[in-house]
Amino acid sequence: MDITNEPPKVAQVLLIIAAFIVVVAGMQAAKAIIVPFLLAAFISIISSPPLFWLKERKVPTWLALLIVMFGILFFLLLIAGLVASSVNDFSEKLPFYEARLKGQTDAVLGWLERIDVDVARLELDKIFNSAAVMKFVAMLLNELGGVLTNGFLILLTVIFILLEASSIPTKLHAIFRDPEASLGRIKHFTGTVNRYIAIKTGISLATGTFVAIFLIIMGVDYPLLWGVLTFILGYIPNIGSIMAAVPAILLTIVQLGLGRTLGVIIGYVVINMVMGNIIEPRLMGRGLGLSTLVVFVSLIFWGWILGPVGMVLSVPLTMTVKIALDSSEDTRWIAVLLGSEKANLPKPAAEDDDRC
Repeated sequence: MDITNEPPKVAQVLLIIAAFIVVVAGMQAAKAIIVPFLLAAFISIISSPPLFWLKERKVPTWLALLIVMFGILFFLLLIAGLVASSVNDFSEKLPFYEARLKGQTDAVLGWLERIDVDVARLELDKIFNSAAVMKFVAMLLNELGGVLTNGFLILLTVIFILLEASSIPTKLHAIFRDPEASLGRIKHFTGTVNRYIAIKTGISLATGTFVAIFLIIMGVDYPLLWGVLTFILGYIPNIGSIMAAVPAILLTIVQLGLGRTLGVIIGYVVINMVMGNIIEPRLMGRGLGLSTLVVFVSLIFWGWILGPVGMVLSVPLTMTVKIALDSSEDTRWIAVLLGSEKANLPKPAAEDDDRC
């Protein structure tokens, strides 16, 4: 064993750790710039298939880009309008929800007192009061206003990314000494990322649609809002479906009572089980999953660095890192550790020799 190589290895590890800490600190400091760019990159990946489809149909680039941009703008304005109208409607119905909650709480406390359970009367006004709710509404509107403020910057960045997308292979071909091998790895990486995000977007959209239809049938208020929330949080496996269900379930308790709430819970479980555990794995295939621990840690990590947007994009970002690691033989073992199942790695040479 050559011990002279040990200090350089230790120094290399320490250098990698130090570089990682510096990069993370820099990302957190530049959050205001990085978040709009990441959103623009994410939207660009989702928008590139329809753009290329239009260009293959001989539609001029400027017209195809204009059609895609109008589609993105319409979708964003639809979500913004839906959220704003739901918040306004909620503030108008607040007295009704307060009365329902007070009645249900009094009924439960009265039942507990009848069976001789000593329960102190809760001060309902401190738990659910108009001032606290309106403070939350104001915060929500401020967050929405911040997104709309950056909306122009995000759309402008999306336009430039999509315009540059077709010329990137030519530029990379001129950079690399071995363009065929390098471009092959890059195409594999980008193709896998695009496939993952496309499938995840389709699954999340279908799940949100089913949830909205189900809540309309159940008579829950704001079903479209809860469907949009399910779609957005659908990018977070396992945890996202729970986060999306909680506000709708709480509203159902106040609005419709505990009996109907049980049906809503069952509906959420069935929809997410079918979409997340049956359909999605069949479409994704092997090697495109993350372990539950990695999902949870990435949710905390990216949320700490980039805020709420980082939590929504935590799994796509981590999945991109996993795919990048899987593209190299030297780092593939890290991708295996991040995955939810055994990756399709080549068998060791020793096994092949034994079979011969």
